[in-house]
Order: sequence, then C-alpha cells, then structure tokens
Amino acid sequence: MMTKEILEGINDQIRNELSSAYLYLSMSSYCEAQSLPGMAKWLRVQWQEEQEHAMKLFDYVNARGGHVVLQAIDRPPAKFKSPLDIFQQVLLHEQKVTASIHKLYELALKVKDYPTQIELQWFIKEQVEEEKNANEIVEQMKMIGDVGTPLIMLDRQLSMRAKS
Repeated sequence: MMTKEILEGINDQIRNELSSAYLYLSMSSYCEAQSLPGMAKWLRVQWQEEQEHAMKLFDYVNARGGHVVLQAIDRPPAKFKSPLDIFQQVLLHEQKVTASIHKLYELALKVKDYPTQIELQWFIKEQVEEEKNANEIVEQMKMIGDVGTPLIMLDRQLSMRAKS
C-alpha cells in the first residue's frame, strides 16, 4: 500500500500529464489553423503520449491498491506568438514536468517506497528524451526562423513523426 503522500503526489502527476496533453492538443489546433500540418501532427502525437503517461500512472495506482482522484485541469492558451514560441513553451513545459517527477521520486526515496521508485525511473528516462526532442526543434527553429521555405521543410520533417 502506498503512503498518503505518495498517492497524493502521483495523483498530482496524473493531473500534470493530462494538463500537458491538453496543452499540446491546443498547440496542435493552433498549428493546423496556421497551415502547419506537420507541427500539428507532431504535437498530436505528443498529446497522445502524455495521455499514455497519465494512464501508466493511473494503472500503477490501481495495481498498488490506491485510488486515483482526478483533479481539475486549467484551460490551455489558444493563441501563440509563433511556431518558435510554441516549441519554446513545449521545452519549458517539459522541464516543469521533469522537475515534478524528480520531486515525486525524491519523496519515494524519503519514504522508502521502492516500487514507486522503480516506476518513476521510466518517467525520468522518458523526460530526458522529451526535453532533448523539444530542445532540438527549438534550436532548429532559431536557425531557420519562423517563415519561408526552411519552416515548411521543418514542418514536413515533423509530419513524419510516428507514434513512438
């Protein structure tokens, strides 16, 4: 059985993952409206992954005999300054999620919840990949700018992202 603190922390992380999904879906919608279907697709795949992360934690809580209590999710922004702004926000958001997972892992260490430590190791590894991917896109966009042929080429490249 999980401690009350661990259960609350995981419930918070489920909210964080679902909030991330909601944000990425909003960003995807914006990109569609801006005729950037590749970026929209990339963000939709990201939306799907975040939902899967939430469900992984959801299933973990249930497997440990806990009870998931869903929390309210804030409405995400609907407008963005530019494609670069979107992916800078993705990177900042992923860094925020990483920090929340690290905090939860530190709690699992403190209370000696070994199963939760093992479960969270997967998320820690996943966040390294999430931040790397977002950072690469940000750096590429800084090099090419927000308009013209290079942006269209990057958009096409991002459209090739498959569900991982």
